[in-house]
Amino acid sequence: MAYFPAKKKLLPILLDISRLIGRLAENKLPTGVDRVGIEYIRRYGTCDSTRAVLSQAGYSAVLSRAESQRAFELVLEQRVTSPKATHRFFANAVWRFLSGSDANGFLLHTSHSGLERERYLAGMCRQGIRPIVLVHDLIPLTHGEYCRPGIKEIHRRRMRFVLEYASGILANSNDTLESLASEASRLNLIMPARVVARLAPGIIAHSRTTRPCEWPFFVMLGTIEPRKNHWFLLHVWRRLVEQLGTAAPKLVVIGRRGWECENVIDMLERCESLKGVVIEEAHCSDEKLHAYLQHCQALLFPSFVEGYGMPLAEALALKVPVLASDLAVFHEIADDIPDYLDPLDGPGWLARIQAYAQPNSHEREAQLSRIERFREPTWAEHFERVDAFLETLR
Repeated sequence: MAYFPAKKKLLPILLDISRLIGRLAENKLPTGVDRVGIEYIRRYGTCDSTRAVLSQAGYSAVLSRAESQRAFELVLEQRVTSPKATHRFFANAVWRFLSGSDANGFLLHTSHSGLERERYLAGMCRQGIRPIVLVHDLIPLTHGEYCRPGIKEIHRRRMRFVLEYASGILANSNDTLESLASEASRLNLIMPARVVARLAPGIIAHSRTTRPCEWPFFVMLGTIEPRKNHWFLLHVWRRLVEQLGTAAPKLVVIGRRGWECENVIDMLERCESLKGVVIEEAHCSDEKLHAYLQHCQALLFPSFVEGYGMPLAEALALKVPVLASDLAVFHEIADDIPDYLDPLDGPGWLARIQAYAQPNSHEREAQLSRIERFREPTWAEHFERVDAFLETLR
């Protein structure tokens, strides 16, 4: 798929892959943000005019075509044989290209990493490169209480420099774009050109899988952190066990342990009534994740706030019911298809989970009928919007 119409010269595209390479070197599984970056490599990485960018402490370097291809292949294959060797290779590449490059055109930055250093985007602009930034959320600014200490100030700098230096903004939702517009108004800055390009599910659909267990179970998917509301759901599950005993459905918690989640870890490790009922999957492969989703009673998404909520789209694309918090961005993605609840309504979640756990659940069947009209976002549609947007910025 050509980036611009064939008669027009292709402008160079620079893909910042610093976060992807860093996580790969540490042998960490891709997050939702990482999956977006991987799709951008799939989309643009094969173009002769595309180069990889590495940045550190605000300084950036453009890799050669050959080294860019090698870097893209490592990320796509998620292949790490030696983290130290990976770091050495890219350290050498950075030093080799710090003296300059012939790059111009668009910088596509699909993570928030590194944007807090003003010299990064400012330096790109000085070289005639036009930064295009994908903004995932402004949660550290709007709901700082759910984030790590200090991240609010870091993210505020990121958004300020994006507003000051970016030639264009890609937003994953109207909800995110409205939050960014509010921040621009607060800073008395003008919003750059922008477009909403929804994200497609990050999990590639596989053929029908074998059921991973015999008993009914639910899935909660996402890094364990305060805004995801794991602690609340674990208390709901303890009440389920108190009421139903061995007949209580299982809960599969998929995602690594994040920050400030000690109370959740205490529940997972020390709550006797949850042992054998709650299953933690901190390192879950895509194949295993797909099997869990495909056969669960429902995906549970009780977050206090989200910028997009990729698991919601992933579940509905697989025709899996969802019980979700009543968030505006979820309505934007899924309309009235999921069953929505207040993220603090314990009795409501308890009742709905019990209903969905039944073999012939009327509530679950009703949502399965609604899922038939879910229109899955696709990467083809996403990049059609991105390409058309870049064309307007030529």
